[in-house]
Amino acid sequence: MGSAWKVAYADFVTALMAFFLLLWVLSMVPPETKAGLAAYFSGERNFDSSTTSPVSNNPFIQNTDRINTKDIKITETERSHYAIAQKIKQMIMADAVPQNASGISADDVGVQLHINSDVLFVPGTVQLMPQGEKVLDDVLKVLNEYNLYLVVRGHADPNEVRDPYPSTWELSGARAAAMLHYLADHGVKPTRLRGVAYGDTRPLKPGIDEQSRAANRRVEFYFHRPEVMSYSVVY
Repeated sequence: MGSAWKVAYADFVTALMAFFLLLWVLSMVPPETKAGLAAYFSGERNFDSSTTSPVSNNPFIQNTDRINTKDIKITETERSHYAIAQKIKQMIMADAVPQNASGISADDVGVQLHINSDVLFVPGTVQLMPQGEKVLDDVLKVLNEYNLYLVVRGHADPNEVRDPYPSTWELSGARAAAMLHYLADHGVKPTRLRGVAYGDTRPLKPGIDEQSRAANRRVEFYFHRPEVMSYSVVY
């Protein structure tokens, strides 16, 4: 009984050594990788565009050009999502789309790209601007390279509604349809495409100023695996 404390003390020292060894290993890990690992274990990979908070961008996705996924234990599906996100990110950067006007995120099913409508369309219309055509050409490249399906989600701001669109429903739906027509006209099979109009029902920000309203008027491109054809994907 008198020596029992020695066993407890030995266990404590062993645990303490393991703790300091872990700290030493973490000190050599790049900050970007640590951020990605933190997101991986905290569940920040998932996004939910049904909420009023901004779509959370996965640090893995945000740092795809600096993180080597070969050194991280992830599934093949996740690895393919990161590869797709990396390609999208490189294309968007090459097209000089402002970072504050775009975002990339991922969940267990697919990868989402969102672009502010001000980058894509003439204000209050469905007329594509040159920058919008560049973005759609990038989307085409992704669809041509990967066997993916695409859901285009249209969102609009009430302040941009004008004739012939009586509400945000019609405007957001017409914009989603314009995206789909462009992709189908350039060779994508219509069976791989779907569109949803959300109007102003799913804002990213409160919309109390022009900056937040600009973030709310957007188009989301959700690339997902073909075998996942469920309500949750459209939703």
